[in-house]
Amino acid sequence: MNSQQGKSPKKNSREWFDALIIAAIFATFLRVFVVESYRIPTGSMENTLMAGDFLFVNKYVYGAKIPFTDSRLPVIQPIQRGDIIVFKFPKDRSLNYIKRCVALPGDLLEIRDRKLYVNGKESALPEYAQFLGEPMTKGVGDFQIFPRFSPFNKDYYGPLQIPKKGDVVELTPQTYSLYSSLIADEGHDVSLTGSLVFVDGSPASSYTVEKNYYFAMGDNRDNSLDSRFWGFLPETDIVGEAMMVYWSWDPDLPLLFDPVNKLGSIAWHRIGLMVH
Repeated sequence: MNSQQGKSPKKNSREWFDALIIAAIFATFLRVFVVESYRIPTGSMENTLMAGDFLFVNKYVYGAKIPFTDSRLPVIQPIQRGDIIVFKFPKDRSLNYIKRCVALPGDLLEIRDRKLYVNGKESALPEYAQFLGEPMTKGVGDFQIFPRFSPFNKDYYGPLQIPKKGDVVELTPQTYSLYSSLIADEGHDVSLTGSLVFVDGSPASSYTVEKNYYFAMGDNRDNSLDSRFWGFLPETDIVGEAMMVYWSWDPDLPLLFDPVNKLGSIAWHRIGLMVH
C-alpha cells in the first residue's frame, strides 16, 4: 500500500511547510556563513571585474562574522596581499564595497609615480589593472585624499604604516587627522583642542590600536574610491573573498523595458570566470 495514501491534505500541507522551513534555514545558513552573491555596481575594479558582473563571495575563508556579535568563526586562510575582498564600507556600513587588498596590518605602504611599494618592495600591477587619468605631481596634495591636509595624492602617497592590533601610535595635532577616525570607530571619544589630543575626555599623547587594519585599492586606479580617499579598513568590516563570476550583463539596460537588448548583452565569456 502506498504510504502517501490515506494522508489528509492538512498533513501533506504541513510536510511541505516543514520542508520549506528547513530549506529556508539551510539557505540562510549558507548565505550568512558560507557564500553570498554580490553585484559589481561600478567600474572601480575594471578590467578585472566589470560593472554588471555578479559574483559568489566566499565568507567562511576569513572566518564569517556571527550575526549580532563582533565574534567570527575560525579563519580558514588569512587575508593575503592581492586578494580581492568584499567589505562593509567603513564610512557607511549599509554599503558593500569590493577592492583589492594591497597591504596588511603592520605593512609600510607607499605609492611613487603610480607604482605601489609595500615594505620597500614594488608590488606588480594586477594583470588587468589600468590608469585612465593624467598622472599627478609629487608633493601636490589633494584635499580628497586621506589623511586630510597631507601632501599625498593618488599617484604619490605615503609612506604610511598600516596599523595593527597592539600598535602604540603617537597622538599630536599633526597625526590627529590620521588616527582620529580610527580611534572614534573603536568606540572612543576623540577631539583636538589647541595642541592637545583628548581621548575619552583625558589628554593623550599616544593610543594603543585595538584592531587590525588593511589598505584596499581598486584595479581601476584613477576611478576608485578606495583607502587612499577614506583610510584604513578594519578587519571587522571584511565580509569575504571574491570567488567567481556567475553572471554578467549590461547594468544600464532595463530588463523590464528593453528585454531583448538586455538579454543580448549577456557576457557569456565572463560566466564561470575565477576571480584573481
